[in-house]
Amino acid sequence: MKISQLIYRNLRKNLKTYYLYVFALIFSVALYFAFVTMQYDPSMDSVTGTIKGAAGLKAASVLLIAIVGVFLLYANSLFIKRRSKEIGLFQLVGFTRGKIFRILTVENLILYFGSLVVGVFLGFASSKLFLMIIMQLTGIKTVAELRFSGAALGQTLLVFAIIYCLIMLMNFIFIKRQSILALFQVKSASEGNIKKLSWFQMGIGILGLVLIIFGYFLSTMLFSGDIIGNAQLLTAMLAILGSVIIGTYLFYKGSVSFIFYLIRKRKNGYLSIKEVLSLSSIMFRMKSNALLLTVITVVSALAIGLASLSYISYYSAEKTAVERVPNDFSIPNEENAQHFQEMLEQHNIDYATTRIDFIQANANIKDIIGPYPEDAPFNPGITTMSVISDEDVEQVDVPEDETVFINSSSALEQFLSFKDNGKITLSGKNNTIRLKYNGLKEIQVLPSIMVNGGFPAAVVDQTTYQRLTKDIDPSIKSDVSTYFGVDIQNRGDLHKANELFGEELGNKAWHSSQMEVRTSLKQNMGLIIFIVGFLGLAFLITSGCILYFKQMTESEEEKPNYTILRKLGFTQADLLKGIRIKQVLNFGIPLVVGLVHSYFAVKSGWFMFGTELWTPMIAVMVLYTVLYSIFGMLSVLYYKKIIKASL
Repeated sequence: MKISQLIYRNLRKNLKTYYLYVFALIFSVALYFAFVTMQYDPSMDSVTGTIKGAAGLKAASVLLIAIVGVFLLYANSLFIKRRSKEIGLFQLVGFTRGKIFRILTVENLILYFGSLVVGVFLGFASSKLFLMIIMQLTGIKTVAELRFSGAALGQTLLVFAIIYCLIMLMNFIFIKRQSILALFQVKSASEGNIKKLSWFQMGIGILGLVLIIFGYFLSTMLFSGDIIGNAQLLTAMLAILGSVIIGTYLFYKGSVSFIFYLIRKRKNGYLSIKEVLSLSSIMFRMKSNALLLTVITVVSALAIGLASLSYISYYSAEKTAVERVPNDFSIPNEENAQHFQEMLEQHNIDYATTRIDFIQANANIKDIIGPYPEDAPFNPGITTMSVISDEDVEQVDVPEDETVFINSSSALEQFLSFKDNGKITLSGKNNTIRLKYNGLKEIQVLPSIMVNGGFPAAVVDQTTYQRLTKDIDPSIKSDVSTYFGVDIQNRGDLHKANELFGEELGNKAWHSSQMEVRTSLKQNMGLIIFIVGFLGLAFLITSGCILYFKQMTESEEEKPNYTILRKLGFTQADLLKGIRIKQVLNFGIPLVVGLVHSYFAVKSGWFMFGTELWTPMIAVMVLYTVLYSIFGMLSVLYYKKIIKASL
């Protein structure tokens, strides 16, 4: 047989066996080429120029290289070990190590660069789709066209040529170091000897669960007010990160085996065929892959968490814009407000104007705020508040001796809780007024920048407001004391009004357009969502493929067991029931742990990114779960083929 025929037959065999690896390679190339093509596309100038997304795209491309590179190197290490007996056989029939390396190099060259050509074609074809998605997310009205970039092609070829050289170097070192005997004895790490669970392993399992629970508990306290100061906050974050990562590793190293051991002990060793094929297998194999599963779980949690936070910001853009600018246009100056109104009248645009006068007063609110540490660097109970008359707030009417709070921000309410009732005092230069507090209402009437950065404003009776106005403390008097809000009656005129506002008042301090704020938020977060989603998809595919490849190896190793079970009378359906449970656990455990990690990470600080939590977070988690489950189903199908061929 000629060498060329041998290479051809090996390619056919490997392509049939490693079709998902070829798919993942094509997908990686397509993803990277499409991503780099967007960087060189002229239509992206409006995105990168407006929100400086070029740096984000370049950083993301580097991370994408790291994800793809690590995946391809790891996958190659699995496959070269699976071919160890084949390499040993070549040496037995007289092939030198150099000739074997050349055979593998030619095979990989054809397979690798064949996939590269297909991947570039698919990446070019899909680049327009990705461009349309990013334009839709950022709200930029630009026509997306299909453009081929020579620079993107050159960068892609260079990156994957370097990865190919690293793969060949890995193969060369493997062939060089292994003796013929060792090549016939190479086993995967999952083939470790099955030993009885020791007390030490039980202790490791319990410690892993304790560390994870401790990290979760600490994350719930992160922004609750119990941890004060930058030093304590940094220490707490490092403690959470360390305990969760170490706990995850120990969870796979001992906790899984310990839990399944308790299940087996409860059944007194009498296990069904389903439990033998699922629990017993995972009980001893998962701890051998503890490091790999820890990396997959932590990075999955990171990807889900970042995607959730990005989508929270994007999803909350409307409400956040209303918090910052409650009317269509915010103008803190009477002269400018009149000028803008005259412009609207000249263009026949109907509008409504809201005028609100407010003052600053010293406030003692200790009686109505929740518990706060005594050693805090500032006292939230003694502060400065904006005060508004109830005549300027249509939704509120308070008696002379009472007050309600409005205009609070969602983020502040997570740091500082307010009681439903109590007593507060408002004071000016000489006098103090004691009022009954009647709760916090979700009403926005002033831009957050005008009321101490989102701290609530107090609404009082007109008589009380006049008393405070006559006794203003000059040391806290604000430069702005009147707010003008303009709302456009016909929403079809809003874009024209926004253009007029931008031309005349857009550059003035504290002059804001709700549309501009909303657009800016969506542009910034839209690009971030795209980048995070892009990287998350790349990691999802690569990690799913790695777990799938591990299952391929395990199924080949367990094939003799299936042969014995089939000869004992167990049907293919009987074995598949256990295999399905096994795959649910194999793919489900890392997925569930990653989802729980991401939940506690997002829950601890989501309010800093937006106003909505559940809908964005659940949407991201469900999508990730659905895509991840595909690899579990593919593993079941592969096992089905192995079981069918076992007899």
